[in-house]
Amino acid sequence: MVGSSRVLESKVLAAMAMPKFKERFSSIPSAWLLFAVLAAFARAIPAQELMPVAMPGGGVHLFNSDATVLEAQEVRKDLPCTVTPVKPELGFDLKFHAGYEVTIPLRELAGSENMLTMVFRVVPEGHEDDAVYFSQHIAVPSIAEDAGGPAYLQGAFDVGEGNYHVDWLMRDRAERVCSNNWDIEATLPPKDKQMALDILPDIIRAADVEPFKQEPPVERTARNEPLNVKVVVNFAPQDSGAATLQPLDLNALVSILRNIAREPRITRFSIVAFNMQEQRVIYREDAASQIDFPALGKALKSLNLGTVDLKQLSQKHGDSEFLGSLITKELTADKQPPDAVIFAGPKVMLDSGFSDETLKQLADVKTPVFYMNYNLNPQVNPWRDAIGNAVKAAKGSEFTISRPRDLFFSWTEIITRIVKSKFSRTSGAPATSQ
Repeated sequence: MVGSSRVLESKVLAAMAMPKFKERFSSIPSAWLLFAVLAAFARAIPAQELMPVAMPGGGVHLFNSDATVLEAQEVRKDLPCTVTPVKPELGFDLKFHAGYEVTIPLRELAGSENMLTMVFRVVPEGHEDDAVYFSQHIAVPSIAEDAGGPAYLQGAFDVGEGNYHVDWLMRDRAERVCSNNWDIEATLPPKDKQMALDILPDIIRAADVEPFKQEPPVERTARNEPLNVKVVVNFAPQDSGAATLQPLDLNALVSILRNIAREPRITRFSIVAFNMQEQRVIYREDAASQIDFPALGKALKSLNLGTVDLKQLSQKHGDSEFLGSLITKELTADKQPPDAVIFAGPKVMLDSGFSDETLKQLADVKTPVFYMNYNLNPQVNPWRDAIGNAVKAAKGSEFTISRPRDLFFSWTEIITRIVKSKFSRTSGAPATSQ
């Protein structure tokens, strides 16, 4: 039994093909332990297991052999494998995502069904009693003796700023062991030290399994006038022709929403989720005390980006008409306008612009308008898109979100402007320019 420590449950996906590891890490990984294995692993069952604790505040139950390997901190290759650490990288969720990549020759797993067991611990420097242990069992199907090539596995976990030591092992049913250990450092550059991360220093967590889990309650402030905002999000991939909404894009857009949802000065949220490719509103929530993320996630499952509506093809400028009508409605239709309207999403490049009537309506908008343009490669497409043109017509402000720091500092600026605008309206003071 290992001394005082914390235990986290592993969550696994097994798949024939998955996005590149670092692409998943630049946003929020969909599971803390993500395995992308070759075709031979296609039937693997992602068994999940929480390592038992002897008593409240007590130790973790480990097989003596596993505990011995971890404590020895030596490199072993009885079971030949190569482990490559992945350095912590800050995601849009404002957490550091770390992990590892593993390759193992398929011939080493040849034969009847096998079982791979992974056990590892992450220890914050100077806080050995706060080690966190992870485990996972991977069922391996029967593999031909002449199988060639490697199996490819990946693992991930979240950490706050700090230095950590990782002790890792993998064993099969024959008790062959592959083990390794390494150190990692998660740190913000000096210019970003003021960023408030979503995970405290020296803390280790399992990465979120569910991107649409409900936010915990936020203690709303009563010091100033409460704020009411509307958020209009285009849930679409960076590549407008893509047939799926990639996890990288989805997680970034959800992170934008979560940053807004956690603002204690906002007490009412109206959410409009739409998809430009399908030219339809997917989800709507009006004047709620908190954003219903599970309901939003359920609604997004209706997206079918791989198909084309014949009705849309028959409309020459249907995309411009849809977007122009949507933006105009969300900026002008409210009997009691919100304190701000925030658009978010990737660029929308249209063949034709908005009508003069639409632009005239937008020019009369008095509500503060902002655009959080999610654009990973702004240098590839530096031109203002259709939503940007609409926001400019409404005398709003646009912010480009390419990196996690952009999200933090953009939202800091936006909420400051919203508060100032609200104060100006309620106090009768002249409004400051945007």
